[in-house]
Amino acid sequence: MLKELKEKYNKFGEEHPTAKEWIETFIFVFVMVILIRYFLCEIRWIPSGSMKPTLIEGDRIVVERVTHFYKKPQRGDILVFYPPFVKINKTPLGILARRTGIGCNDVAFIKRVVGLPGEKVEIKNFKDGRHVVYINDKPLEEKYILSEYDYVPCSDTMYCGPMIVPEGKYFMMGDNRGNSEDSRFWGFLPEYRIVGRAVTIFWPLNRIKNVTK
Repeated sequence: MLKELKEKYNKFGEEHPTAKEWIETFIFVFVMVILIRYFLCEIRWIPSGSMKPTLIEGDRIVVERVTHFYKKPQRGDILVFYPPFVKINKTPLGILARRTGIGCNDVAFIKRVVGLPGEKVEIKNFKDGRHVVYINDKPLEEKYILSEYDYVPCSDTMYCGPMIVPEGKYFMMGDNRGNSEDSRFWGFLPEYRIVGRAVTIFWPLNRIKNVTK
């Protein structure tokens, strides 16, 4: 059957050389796009303001998928990932869909790495209204956040610490602490759920910038 299809395609190419050239070009481009997305990088759109002021609604960003294969995430990295409460399809087809973006309906988040494996994390609320993240009992300097005063107050059901980040997991937070569904609400992020690291905003033109630390 394969031989018959090949013969028919060759005959079609002889009769319609231009159409054949367009088909082969399309297939080549399609395959290259899939390979680039699978192994190197992908494009993402920012739908919410949880990462303000670093990322705002409508930003288009490039997410590289190479670094985390040979280097552990670092504090300050902005990662795209599937949060623990999102059930992901672990079948070969599901994995292929996530890697290529074709037919993938899994919901991905984008947040910043705040706590690393083995570190003690605590969010302290001061009388003047400030909220400060402490790592190993030392205040974390975070010039990238929207405000120290714009925070969701910690409750008994939230992960505000003090707590130790388990091995192979990370504590993630949005830069807009008053409007971010992050590790404070759903806990630690397992490393295997990381998609990639945001590296640059490429659209709109007046927002082009590198977002790596």
